[in-house]
Amino acid sequence: MSAPAAPAGLGIWPVRAETEPLADGLALALGGVLHRPWATGQVQREAFAQAFHGARSWVLIGATGIAVRFLAGLPRSKHSDPAVVVLDDAARFAVALLGGHEGGGNALAYRVARLTGAVPVVTTATEAVKPLTVGVGCRRGVSSEQIEAAVQQALGGRPLSDVHEVATVDLKADEAGLLAFCERHELPLRVFARADLAARPFVTRASEWVQQNVGVAGVCEPCALLASPRGQLIVPKTALNGVAVAVVEDRSWRT
Repeated sequence: MSAPAAPAGLGIWPVRAETEPLADGLALALGGVLHRPWATGQVQREAFAQAFHGARSWVLIGATGIAVRFLAGLPRSKHSDPAVVVLDDAARFAVALLGGHEGGGNALAYRVARLTGAVPVVTTATEAVKPLTVGVGCRRGVSSEQIEAAVQQALGGRPLSDVHEVATVDLKADEAGLLAFCERHELPLRVFARADLAARPFVTRASEWVQQNVGVAGVCEPCALLASPRGQLIVPKTALNGVAVAVVEDRSWRT
């Protein structure tokens, strides 16, 4: 008897036909396989159960309640189960529901969030006790080494393992040096739209250059504060070789 086929990559499962454009965009951007369950004539829960272990990870577009019902009885082991990220129909939240660490669900939630503008929701305990959020703004074309030097300077000796996530503006979502830095240190990257930063201009010192070139008063400070709304700015904007960094600390989990 031949061995079962190895799971394929990412599956995109929109529960409702109305979300197919959103699902199609994600499939294209993430290199995933788009499923159209409403076109098969099967009961969706049964169809999903048949397909579940055939992928390494899933983005299910719909309500978390539906996802929980679909998943009932399917998980076997956190070491082998596919990751599941649930994205609501309006792309407001990307929830890492299953396989956060072992399956890469947390990282997938952040990727989906960057593509859709959703808020990534990660609930695994390891992330909850990382108190620091690092906001980064940079000039185009800076290297990952420049990013790292500026971040390390801002951290002032605190380890990168204390960092929960890195936050930046949408213009920098594809900045190669920033992406490489985050990938090297396995740090999730949170991206905020310029409109969100403009609506909440949390800056200790506005930058004329940033205002002229990005359209907001600042990047690193408001990004860090928006990403960590319960946190306190402990390192205001500090710049090094074209990279600006701010650090916010959330101490609420200790209380």
